[in-house]
Amino acid sequence: MTTLNSSFGMEYAPTPFLIRLGRREMLVTRDFRKRFYAVNPFIECDTGIEAGHVEILLFRRWLLILSKAH
Repeated sequence: MTTLNSSFGMEYAPTPFLIRLGRREMLVTRDFRKRFYAVNPFIECDTGIEAGHVEILLFRRWLLILSKAH
């Protein structure tokens, strides 16, 4: 079992939350992924990991994932 260093700051990361609007879902979370390309500083839009998902990165920090509700 691996423990994280307390100085890493994961305990201060906000809890992701899910908003459901009819047949659509929007997940809001912090983005901790390393991006290996130049990211637009305000808004970046990309296809999601799964089919039908759209990822919107706001201010290089907040990740909104839009998808159909299951």
